[in-house]
Amino acid sequence: MAGLLALAAVRAHSAAGTVAAALVGAVYAAGSFVPSVERSLRGSAVWLVALAVSWLGLLWLTPEGLWVAFPLYFLQLHLLPVRWSLPAVALTAGAAILSYVGHGAPLNPGVFIGPLLGAAVAVATALGYQALYRESERRRRLIEELIETRAELAAAERHAGTLAERERLAREIHDTLAQGLSSIQLLLRAAERALPPDSPAAGHIDRARRAAQDNLAEARRFVRALTPPDLDHGSLAGALERLCEPVAAGGGPRVRFSVSGTPVELPTPYEVALLRIAQSALANTVRHASASRAEITLSFMGASVTLDVVDDGKGFDPLSVTPLSVRPLPARPASDGGFGLPAMRSRAESLGGTFTVESAPGQGTAVAVSLPLPAGDSA
Repeated sequence: MAGLLALAAVRAHSAAGTVAAALVGAVYAAGSFVPSVERSLRGSAVWLVALAVSWLGLLWLTPEGLWVAFPLYFLQLHLLPVRWSLPAVALTAGAAILSYVGHGAPLNPGVFIGPLLGAAVAVATALGYQALYRESERRRRLIEELIETRAELAAAERHAGTLAERERLAREIHDTLAQGLSSIQLLLRAAERALPPDSPAAGHIDRARRAAQDNLAEARRFVRALTPPDLDHGSLAGALERLCEPVAAGGGPRVRFSVSGTPVELPTPYEVALLRIAQSALANTVRHASASRAEITLSFMGASVTLDVVDDGKGFDPLSVTPLSVRPLPARPASDGGFGLPAMRSRAESLGGTFTVESAPGQGTAVAVSLPLPAGDSA
């Protein structure tokens, strides 16, 4: 711009032409110091109008001002939206041609081709740059989303791994250490009853029994500390009831929870398995069943405990699905934290229970799991 204005001032052969070129340069330079020119469309439009008016004055005085049209094309295409910039470029090219003709220059194809070809090159360059910029921005946003998703996935996997390890430790401690201490306590109690009260060994057995009892209580507290957060603040029934509350509030089906029979204290692995199965079954209902109602029932039946999750959704044909017994578990968990039907079946069978799914197209779905209660001490 500076070079073209200097050329126009030198070849104007008049003081007025030099002043007009200086005025155009001053208006152009002012745009670099006004923040609103880059930040707002209105500021850009006002500045371009002022620049165009001063340039028209230069065109009026000398035909050499038409060369300034070429940088004006790029300014208009850069600062204005396409619906405004294309007409502005066309008007600028027309003004340049009319100025050249108006100053008595001989008519030839170059008078028209030059400004129009320059306008076409400017439009093609600007639109191509804008397309590349949009594609670059799209890729940048995509990369940012991928990075965020990757971080969220890593955090979710760490959290899921932590919960799985806590459940495994709780199950191992309950099934080995706690049960062993419980057996030791029963054996010591039997030995204590078999000995005379005044026997010297009776006192040692009593202290050993109390030590086993204290360590059993500590092991049970440790197991409770390792249970899932959903079971931290109450029983399994309370956790299942809390599981139903946010479903309807989030636009899902109405979910009702009920307890049948006389509740008994369940081993921690049982509570964890039933809670996880209920979570996965309810997640399937919300995502896939298009149901309006669902019901979760926890039934205590003396020798077993049963969990039923029933919905009135669209259902499916179980025969059209790969049999659960031969379907492999996926390498990654689903977003609800489970592996779907295969994981529910695996959890139930790991505790010696049964898992069934009953469904038909348009008839809803019923998921049922039954776990046999351990004999004797169920804590």
